[in-house]
Amino acid sequence: MIAAAYDTPIVGWQGRWANTLRLWAAKPEEGFDLDSFNRGDFVAAAAPEAMARTISRVLYPDDTTEIGKELRLKQEYFFTAASLADILRRFETEHGDLHKLPEKVAIQLNDTHPAIAGPELVRLLHDENGVPFDEAMDLARNTLGYTNHTLLPEALERWSDDLFGRLLPRHLEIIDRIDTAHRAAYPSSSVTIREPGVVKMGELSFVMAHRVNGVSALHTELMKSTVFEELNALHPERIVNQTNGVTPRRWLLSSNPRLASLITARIGEDWVGDLEQLAQLEGHVDDPAFLSAYAEAKRANKADLAAWIEATHGIALDPAMMFDVQIKRLHEYKRQHLNILEAIALWQAIRAAPDADWTPRVKIFAGKAAPGYYFAKDIIRLINDVADVVNADPVTRDKLKIVFLPNYNVTLAERLIPASDLSEQISTAGKEASGTGNMKFALNGAPTIGTLDGANVEIRERVGEENFFLFGMTADEVVARREIDDHAARAIADDPRLAAALAAVRDGTFCPDEPERYAHLVDNLSGPDYFLVCSDFSDYWHAQRAVDAAYRDADAWTRMAARNTVRSGWFSSDRTIRGYLRDVWSAAPVI
Repeated sequence: MIAAAYDTPIVGWQGRWANTLRLWAAKPEEGFDLDSFNRGDFVAAAAPEAMARTISRVLYPDDTTEIGKELRLKQEYFFTAASLADILRRFETEHGDLHKLPEKVAIQLNDTHPAIAGPELVRLLHDENGVPFDEAMDLARNTLGYTNHTLLPEALERWSDDLFGRLLPRHLEIIDRIDTAHRAAYPSSSVTIREPGVVKMGELSFVMAHRVNGVSALHTELMKSTVFEELNALHPERIVNQTNGVTPRRWLLSSNPRLASLITARIGEDWVGDLEQLAQLEGHVDDPAFLSAYAEAKRANKADLAAWIEATHGIALDPAMMFDVQIKRLHEYKRQHLNILEAIALWQAIRAAPDADWTPRVKIFAGKAAPGYYFAKDIIRLINDVADVVNADPVTRDKLKIVFLPNYNVTLAERLIPASDLSEQISTAGKEASGTGNMKFALNGAPTIGTLDGANVEIRERVGEENFFLFGMTADEVVARREIDDHAARAIADDPRLAAALAAVRDGTFCPDEPERYAHLVDNLSGPDYFLVCSDFSDYWHAQRAVDAAYRDADAWTRMAARNTVRSGWFSSDRTIRGYLRDVWSAAPVI
């Protein structure tokens, strides 16, 4: 097959620069089989094109089956090989001498999905251009950097020898030589890229990169002490940190024009290119006129979102309610099920005391689950089932509503984030690499309720602990808690609210037509509960009640929200990119 390039110009802010986004589509070399068509074998006539296009038709296909794994590996190689061949073609046209490749080219591996780039670049240099093998390895390593985005084992890909050897036999030979060379250089180490029957792409990425970086301070330290502990000991200067950032042009100037206009009116427009200038607003957060305008911008954004949700989903929301938002991909470590369990407990508490002074809130969820991740899909279904019951309850519907918005994407995020009052960043400590949604929410004036995980740690340090609702165990405490065999049972026994919420899920309160629908979910939480939903529930509940109390003081809440905006300037992607230029790519900015 061939890789066909499709180019899109990406024009930078103010039109001062344009880059090309080059995407690839797989196409057959032979094309349409007219002879088969003329014989009446229409399926065979179209088969070459259909098979080729399958490679690039769906990004990250479901890999829970053997055929899915094969397609995933083919796709990863296809995109990587096409990009590397194109890079070398352009390099040779412009510079000629392949020995200067690291001086002119920097290639960043985004997690382990493109990890085949190491052996493929060695193959191109050695097999196709005659560079000696050891020199080809050095050139490849000095050209490649590797960003690790997660400590989850499933994200550090491992491929079977059988599959790898069948699809990419030459690359398996090259990986063997890379592994042999690394083990020879460090004979006392037990680190291997190959182990019986398996190719470990995380270790391959590390060994074939001259720099390896994490994406938050905590994540980088955990990477050094967990998944790459031994490799870090062998290469102590290789791992660096580059905390993620978000672009203020997209996530404030474009998506929140009301707030952007208020900022510009106070400090001018230079903040758009230098987000740390937001610090100039520090003196304005006690100014009643500024706070009034800030609160009005938030109210208007919430009214817009409420109108859109009613128009598109038929759910009426009062913009005066607190908009409590969790939007991210569905995963057990991100703990959307902790959030919905707290919502169930809150619903039960409101029903028990409807005349108490409750803070009205709407819990908004959005996110997608991986195709084969059925537990995550069941969490989505549970959220929707709970929403159906809670939103129809005449006792509680003016005090609590639940909304799950389907088909989450960047466009939807641009609607939700400027209108959010509370940012849910509630992952199990030690599991979230960084996150960028947390930064977008803080920048747009939504205080965080969260754990000490990922970039939450740095957000809390910068916005001030008084402007952040902290709960939950630390990463070290998580490790210790897992050593207690019955930690979930103890947590349930100690918290009647949690026990009642789980009982409602188990007994079919939210799915009377199929009462056992979520029994497996409750069994998981009552038994292994690897992500410690039950252990953190009580602390989360009390943190949410602190949020309720804070939100009832409108002026103090607005001041807290404004301080989140004013103190989030460090979380600009401009700062992140400067860090990569300096510490990873050894390059200087051109604008």
